[in-house]
Amino acid sequence: MVQAAVSADVVSSAAAAPVLGQALAAWIARAPAPLRESASGPLDGLSFAAKDNIDVAGLPTTAGCPAFAYEPQAHATVVRKLLGAGASLHGKTNLDQFACGLNGTRSPYGAVPNAFNPAYVSGGSSSGSAYVVAAGEVDFALGTDTAGSGRVPAGLNNIVGFKPSKGLISTSGVLPAAQSVDCVSIFARTVALAAQVLEVAAGFDDADPYSRKLQMADRAFPAAFRFGVPSQLQFFGDALAEAGFRDAVTRLRALGGTPVPVNYAPLAEAAALLYDSALVAERYVAIRGFFDGHENEVVEPVRSIIASGWQYTAAELFEAQTRLRALGQRAAAMWDSIDVLLVPTAPTHYSIAQMQADPVALNRNLGVYTNFVNLLDYAALSVPSSMRPDGLPFGITLVAPAGSDWQLAELGQRYHHATGLTQGATGAPLPAPQPIPGLRTEPSVRVAVVGAHLSGMPLNGQLTERGATLVGTQQTAPDYKFFALPGTTPPKPGLLRVAPGTGARIALEIWEMPLQHYGSFVALIAAPLGIATLALEGGGSVQGFVCEAQATAGAQDISHFAGWRAYIASLQKT
Repeated sequence: MVQAAVSADVVSSAAAAPVLGQALAAWIARAPAPLRESASGPLDGLSFAAKDNIDVAGLPTTAGCPAFAYEPQAHATVVRKLLGAGASLHGKTNLDQFACGLNGTRSPYGAVPNAFNPAYVSGGSSSGSAYVVAAGEVDFALGTDTAGSGRVPAGLNNIVGFKPSKGLISTSGVLPAAQSVDCVSIFARTVALAAQVLEVAAGFDDADPYSRKLQMADRAFPAAFRFGVPSQLQFFGDALAEAGFRDAVTRLRALGGTPVPVNYAPLAEAAALLYDSALVAERYVAIRGFFDGHENEVVEPVRSIIASGWQYTAAELFEAQTRLRALGQRAAAMWDSIDVLLVPTAPTHYSIAQMQADPVALNRNLGVYTNFVNLLDYAALSVPSSMRPDGLPFGITLVAPAGSDWQLAELGQRYHHATGLTQGATGAPLPAPQPIPGLRTEPSVRVAVVGAHLSGMPLNGQLTERGATLVGTQQTAPDYKFFALPGTTPPKPGLLRVAPGTGARIALEIWEMPLQHYGSFVALIAAPLGIATLALEGGGSVQGFVCEAQATAGAQDISHFAGWRAYIASLQKT
């Protein structure tokens, strides 16, 4: 059944607070009863929704255009796979018409609001899918992503948006937007669930002309990884988004990353080709049979964008394709110096009223960090990063070459859990991290470091060269004193346990190291240092560095600095 839309006027005047459990134009059609095809499987017990350009047998596919609607006789391949894995489908979700837009207001069924403030856009074109996940109405949802439609709504709604490598998930049964670059995307409230869904959904399908068998990277990014940061960043005057991105760079550094400036120009130029060249003709081709006879049934500005595809010649298309390949060659050079690219998912938030007043320019702004990804054959993962002081979410996107999907998921999960955010707009805490499918696993041990082995410090390489990864930061229980040991090279501290409650809380980092390399690491530790069990603030314990008591006699007590970084910084000021 078709669900009534909420008018833009009602949405714009709604209170600026999370709106949960209300349709608010997010649904186009709900299934009379959840569709189930298997009582068992890896997704048993999980609910999902599908963007309404993805076929579900028994429910109309409208692509946000009632005059276009048809009732498919079969499920899209991806829907069939998910149902076969035990998931239940609850309905079809609203979208920017014909998946043409990044804001969620271009639909005759109504504008989909942001899950945190209904006066603001949800992002699009997979607007309804993002909203129902953020609001907790389903566990995950399918979107599509041609120019950012599976990422921008995630970033604006505090959820995960996984844009897989092209051809990894079949698009058979998915209405094309620009078929050569279309991807089915996944929305979830955690990276682990998005990765679990991807594992089920992925696979070669000869019914999809763009499906392919990809060689997937099966090891996580290096512990000491390099992440690209655009040398020129644009936030369109949004100081809160700019501050959010600075915080994201700091957090990624704490996870073991080193920022590397990258030239964003070829990426930006590639992004511009999507709409400002003959490549836009592919959007016209996708619905030519309908559009030629029903142009007036298509809403603006979607109508004008699709109609612009008429004007180009075949020669101009070949020119645009060659230009794109040249830009791809230029952009590829950045992968020689980085493992992953970091960008804001969206550079700012816009209200629904703002978007409707200037729908083309503001929509283009939302895609400034997304449009290039599919054109250049990259994978991408949008993860929540922070909540802004105005109560709106800020998200970041990790981008890497095709086949890096599991690597992105591993790093994205660590990043997401380091934020301390809750799930979507539900307020529920994040569950414990889960193993990422597709990555090799091996036994490991956690070790806490307090001095020269900290990230960025002289001996950190002894960890990273053994494949150790930074889990996070913590403090000891107030049961320790901290000393600067004299005559050590490089300078090292000594952590000494004292009577419970008579010491200080000392900052530490916890690293996870493959067990096979732990012995060689411990063999490098010379007296008076050693490894023992450290008590942690709030309970729990971890193996970590301690010092023999006699070595602290006459050493400077630096416990009041509460950590080695603070002590080293004090020396640099003198």
